[in-house]
Amino acid sequence: MSFGIDKQTLDELNLLGKFRSGSVYSLFNQVKTAGGEQLLDKMFRSPMDDAQKINERTAVLRFFQQEGLNFPFDAQQMSLMRDYMDAGTGNHLPAVFIGTVVKRMLSSLTRDERYKKNIQGLQAVIAVMNRCHTFLENLRSVPPAYSSRIAEIRKVLSDPRIEKLRKIDIYKSLSLQVLVYYNHLLKSKLHREMEDMMLFVYELDVFIHVSDVARSKGFTFGKAYAREQNILSAENLRHPCVENAIGNSLLLDEESNVLFLTGANMAGKSTFMKSVGIGIYLAHIGFPVAAENMEFSVRDGLYSSINVADNINLGYSHFYAEVVRVKQAAEAVAGGKRLLLMFDELFKGTNVKDAYDGTLAVTEGFSDYTDCLFIVSTHIIEVGMALKRRNNIGFFYMPTVMEGSRPRYTYKMQKGITEDRQGMMIIRNEGILELMGD
Repeated sequence: MSFGIDKQTLDELNLLGKFRSGSVYSLFNQVKTAGGEQLLDKMFRSPMDDAQKINERTAVLRFFQQEGLNFPFDAQQMSLMRDYMDAGTGNHLPAVFIGTVVKRMLSSLTRDERYKKNIQGLQAVIAVMNRCHTFLENLRSVPPAYSSRIAEIRKVLSDPRIEKLRKIDIYKSLSLQVLVYYNHLLKSKLHREMEDMMLFVYELDVFIHVSDVARSKGFTFGKAYAREQNILSAENLRHPCVENAIGNSLLLDEESNVLFLTGANMAGKSTFMKSVGIGIYLAHIGFPVAAENMEFSVRDGLYSSINVADNINLGYSHFYAEVVRVKQAAEAVAGGKRLLLMFDELFKGTNVKDAYDGTLAVTEGFSDYTDCLFIVSTHIIEVGMALKRRNNIGFFYMPTVMEGSRPRYTYKMQKGITEDRQGMMIIRNEGILELMGD
């Protein structure tokens, strides 16, 4: 079983996308190499569903965060090494010799650059090997989750043939004999080791720069528990992409698996839900979260309904699109999966009476599935009053503080159900009625 998340949830939480404004991915994408970026993208798209693996990755990233290590590799050299390894195979020594000789002849007779790039590629390999050796020599004790990985790379570097390669002076001309020998060795006999070496560098690129973001932003790491414990606890959880964001704490478990959130529009309900969703997603890829502390049981998936839009192509109205979304969630919950589900302003596409009845019925129905955790928000406060008979629902609200006739939003969640009703006051403050009277 893998962690499930659909496109709508990914889009609503703005999780992915290198060029998408304000995406969570772009926040962490500080890597220096193309391979590092590919690895970061793969990690971001592959949340884990095993508590041990999650905790192992967080232990590694926490180590790099504490050590504050610099990334010692040059992106251009890594690119040259990648091109060198991709430029043909070295399976047969005679073929390697003939191919290298032909490239040298063509380089002197024409403008063929392959021989020159061959030399530059081998020089880059030597430089990367030496930087890797120096990095490992200066590396202090590493967490158990990373020790075997370090041992693998040290074993490659301790190979006598690699040690001999590292001693070559890259600022002196390389003979044809040396080129042919190492073209064959590195691309044939040690091809797997070279690929693993580059992967190690890409891993360092991700670990070092993700931990840099965590350190500079004051992020921490979640602790994962087995899915059966059914808990989500966070202190001062905030949106990682909002500057100076206000944090909130929450606790969901089997005894209180529904958080029912009320508050006026603009009070911060949607941002809070997005903060929770982003936090739980980052925690499942073992990445730092914008919180002071976070503990969670592994979820089978994450499901949100925050910005449901109509679908003109399918002929869906806004309300019907909401109904379809709730149906999808109900099917996932009924399937026995342990999910985190978030619904913001249920059924806002219909009249108040239907919205009240629908929100009440759906919240009551979902609350019976105690293996799942839910956050439901609404500004129809009467629903909260009707749900008070349910012992497993926690009631919270985002307050509005009136300063004269102007509302101010604290974005700090409080226990209870709001009594704020400032809609008409805001309409009057904006002078809409006066404009219509003119």
